[in-house]
Amino acid sequence: MKRILVLCTGNSARSQMGEGLFRHAGAGAYEVESAGTKPSLVRPEAIAVMRELGIDLSGYRSKSVSEFEGQAFDYVVTVCDNARDSCPVFPAGTERIHWSFEDPAAVEGSEEERLAAFRRIRDQIRARVDGFVAEHAG
Repeated sequence: MKRILVLCTGNSARSQMGEGLFRHAGAGAYEVESAGTKPSLVRPEAIAVMRELGIDLSGYRSKSVSEFEGQAFDYVVTVCDNARDSCPVFPAGTERIHWSFEDPAAVEGSEEERLAAFRRIRDQIRARVDGFVAEHAG
């Protein structure tokens, strides 16, 4: 089973959604984790917009990338530029992939405006994950 680590800064939104989407789209083909370079809390907006797809993030927690140091991953996917720039070195054989997404947690405004931003980023991540899974199937 291939191992994937999805990295972001706070492990609060983009990487959490990426983890949930990889687990869902990969249907057991991948062991997936997510982490942050400066972990915080899983954003309620991320939990809400993922629930709309039938993916439950409510039991997820924000983790530090240091929890995974020295572990072997087939793929490390960074979903923000800061994580790409400060990503630790992983063992040889790890393929690093960078997908740059805006931070939906930075959007200010009404709850509906914030949820709209989270949905937009969720859908962008979903498209990339679906493409990755299709490309690496079999």
